[in-house]
Amino acid sequence: MRTLDDLDVDGRRVLLRADLNVPLQTDAGVVSVADDTRIRAALETIEELRRRGAGIVLVSHLGRPHDREPELSMRPVADRVRELTGAHVSLAPAVVGDEVKALSERLERGEILVLENVRYEPGETKNDPQLALKLAELADVYVNDAFGTAHRAHASTEGVAHLLPSAAGRLMQREVQTLTGILERPTRPLVAVLGGAKVADKIGLVERFVQVADSVLIGGAMSFPFLAAEDHGVGASPCSQEDVEVARGALSHAAAAGHSLQLPEDLVVAERLAPDAARRTTEDPEVPDGWLGLDIGPRTAARYAHEIETAGTVFWNGPMGVFECEPFAQGTHVVAQATARTNATSVVGGGETLLALRQFGLQDDVDHRSTGGGATLELLQGARLPGVEALSRDAREPEQSPSRLARAPG
Repeated sequence: MRTLDDLDVDGRRVLLRADLNVPLQTDAGVVSVADDTRIRAALETIEELRRRGAGIVLVSHLGRPHDREPELSMRPVADRVRELTGAHVSLAPAVVGDEVKALSERLERGEILVLENVRYEPGETKNDPQLALKLAELADVYVNDAFGTAHRAHASTEGVAHLLPSAAGRLMQREVQTLTGILERPTRPLVAVLGGAKVADKIGLVERFVQVADSVLIGGAMSFPFLAAEDHGVGASPCSQEDVEVARGALSHAAAAGHSLQLPEDLVVAERLAPDAARRTTEDPEVPDGWLGLDIGPRTAARYAHEIETAGTVFWNGPMGVFECEPFAQGTHVVAQATARTNATSVVGGGETLLALRQFGLQDDVDHRSTGGGATLELLQGARLPGVEALSRDAREPEQSPSRLARAPG
């Protein structure tokens, strides 16, 4: 994969695809960014490009617009980029077009032009070659730093990469190198901790780690189809027959491969999901009829923590219980503390898992927090990501144009 090290950006306009799909909030009629985590994640690449003398045409999607809803404008994002960088940041009136092209041609070194929400253009998600061509006309080179959208073949993530000299930004580079490193060259033992909800949604991940990991630890609602497949009662816990069959197959594959797929040995169960609900800890992985399993039990949490603390590499995706509700947060908290404390290389992915780390104040105590969501899961499952493939050194690389930007005053 080509990286920023392969591009000469001095005096050039860079079309930078970032993942700035941030939550917004409205206060007294003023719309602003509610959580700027994704913007901050893009700052490393933005600032490097500015230091190296580039003018930046910044493009991202925001939400899922059906038309050109003004509430999904990139204006609050542009305002936050301006605050965080102190750069000259302007918002284009559209995604492409003559006026936008004229603004891009007036860019100077270190300046940033934020395009409007790229999904305002219906051709974006269709990877329309005409939209890709119009985007390419706005810049001299292309950098993709939006790992979270790398599994989508869209005009701004895949199509345009074939029209300009292209490379991965630092966030994209770090994500791909870290995640592929887990699979190809982990420090062993490699321990995968997998939780969350539906087994069917993550069965590819389970199957992949069954093949490559030394231990796979299952928790959260995901554990119930596995427990049901081993003839344990799961009460009223979420557990479809489809998921049970999928789990049964994964257990069979793990046994045939001689790998360890570990399940809870005790559980925290309750009559309903509420802080004041009647609850108890089971002695075994059986959920009473009509009750819900809402967390792994203390023995399971201690066993999982030991596996994590003695690992060489840890990958964690998915909480161990309903951590948002305090009586059922202990299992996730113990796993989070062990992941933060271990000397292993620790990689954490998934929105709920990252939220749990923040809730426990441990977000800065892991080695890598993956921002990819679906892209993270697909890459780890062995899928080819269009946004990454387009940056491959095997892909055709157009010639770079001569430097053209004026040096900014001062």
